[in-house]
Amino acid sequence: MKVIIPLAGEGRRMRPHTHTKPKPLLNVAGKPGLAYILDELKEMDVSEIIFITGHLRQKVEDYVKKEYSDFKCRFIEQKSMDGTAGAIRLAEPFIDEPVMIIFVDTIFDADLGLIKKMKKDEAGIIWAKEVEDYQRFGVCVLDKDGHLTKIVEKPSTPISKLANIGLYYVKDYKLMFKGIKHIYDEKKTLKGEYFLTDAFDYMIRKGAKIICPPVKGWYDTGKPETLLESNRELLKKNGGRIIKTENSVIIKPVYIADGVKIKDSVIGPFVTIEEGTEIISSVVKDSMIGSNSKISDSLLESSIIGDYSVIDDIFKSLNVGDHGIISFSEKKK
Repeated sequence: MKVIIPLAGEGRRMRPHTHTKPKPLLNVAGKPGLAYILDELKEMDVSEIIFITGHLRQKVEDYVKKEYSDFKCRFIEQKSMDGTAGAIRLAEPFIDEPVMIIFVDTIFDADLGLIKKMKKDEAGIIWAKEVEDYQRFGVCVLDKDGHLTKIVEKPSTPISKLANIGLYYVKDYKLMFKGIKHIYDEKKTLKGEYFLTDAFDYMIRKGAKIICPPVKGWYDTGKPETLLESNRELLKKNGGRIIKTENSVIIKPVYIADGVKIKDSVIGPFVTIEEGTEIISSVVKDSMIGSNSKISDSLLESSIIGDYSVIDDIFKSLNVGDHGIISFSEKKK
């Protein structure tokens, strides 16, 4: 099979961090979100991965070529941000076999073995999970046999809480692309964007059978609060990593990279710290700290700190991008 990974978006809900780093490369519990997905694909029979790029695309290409050179990869720039269907449409000339589509707002724990167990008359799989904030997602309505009967993007009424998580396997890829062509021909948009969910709705109306199995785990990285929640869950699941510290207390689970200096501090639980960072005389919990930053005389909780940042004498929750400087001591001078 081939894999399409759309990641052209600007990641606006994750600003200021996505001003300087593509959202899929934001570190979660020790490695970029994109790495969790690509590591999962190593165990599968993948002939090619097609990346639909856009915002900070060169950083994505450089990362993939350096860290995942064993994959055959293709990079296509999405110059017109016309929605999820528009992203997939760009890959059509290169698709000649069943395709997996993975959107990178989420890190998944799904039974991909279901692909080999599909019945002959089943056209695809949409993995799903029940959520409370259904208006953020495309939601799935199923019949008594578990087949999709309707999929609606960001519904205003609660027709279902079964969210499409952005992970698909499409066996009948030709019908999917016919569905994408149809919604373009009909100019079927929502706020000016064409959605892949409408192509699946077209497939259903043409008689396609699509199943929607639940995922074991779903870690949303699309906005700061869910990124922190996913960091917590992945640290609990994977166990984290610790290093030697000086006169400090480490409360597991945490992930602390090599080259981190920690002195006279309390770290954890649920903290990720990237390489080269220094934390002195501070308490840090439930937070994500980027590389080569310096934190001193501070108490941080539920915070996201970018690379090369300086935090001094601060007692609060922060969301600071790369090269940020926040110092209460300096303001008093």
